[in-house]
Amino acid sequence: MNDRDCLELAAALALRAGAAILDVRARGFDVQRKADWSPVTEADHAAEAIIVAGLRAALPEIPVIAEEEVAAGYVPRVTPTFWLVDPLDGTREFTSGNDEFAVNIGLVRDGKVVLGVVGVPATGELFGGIVGVGAWKRLNGVQTPVVARVPPREGLTILASKHHGDTAQLDRYLAGRRVASVLNFGSSLKFCRVAEGVADLYPRFGRTMEWDTCAPQAVLEAAGGAVCTLDGAALGYGKAGWDNPHFVCTGQIPA
Repeated sequence: MNDRDCLELAAALALRAGAAILDVRARGFDVQRKADWSPVTEADHAAEAIIVAGLRAALPEIPVIAEEEVAAGYVPRVTPTFWLVDPLDGTREFTSGNDEFAVNIGLVRDGKVVLGVVGVPATGELFGGIVGVGAWKRLNGVQTPVVARVPPREGLTILASKHHGDTAQLDRYLAGRRVASVLNFGSSLKFCRVAEGVADLYPRFGRTMEWDTCAPQAVLEAAGGAVCTLDGAALGYGKAGWDNPHFVCTGQIPA
């Protein structure tokens, strides 16, 4: 199975998982707490079961690292190529009735993101991308290319997290930059909005895990943007504990 086939597999599973999430939302659900006190619902588990089963059936040789399995103590032996799955990114948004939650499925090879899909069940959007090839968005049966923009002269549109991060640190980071507006978004949608040219910069100073960022990073990089740590290095994968350092997402950098 080549990278395009892998991307289509992930896309199909993201849609199925998204449908399961919406089914749970429609009939109601209880919210539980994991060991780190983060919320988890029936929708997280239902979506993850669909994705993990589909990936392992189609490509049994590629390990799948999935958020809820890791939380339950199951971490398969990792090879140089592996999947990272966040079945419901933005559970806080989901439980509060907000539509800004997503399904993330990404592929890593030799520590770098290769491809990924981000499904947005509530809006019907599906983003996908292969790094070095290109990115797209599908909506209502129509696929359109996704390309990050060069920042406009009037200033940067900044994206910030609704529930995480350090506001004072964000203010310090933005000091001296021409800022047109600051918008708050939930989940991995922030990466996708930078990828499609809605915004220019997303600095993240709160905690994230690799399954939070792998798929949307692939979409953004495929669209011509970048995700770098604060020292300018590319955000890499396969780190001990799956924790990410702070990072910054950018659109296209002017030559």
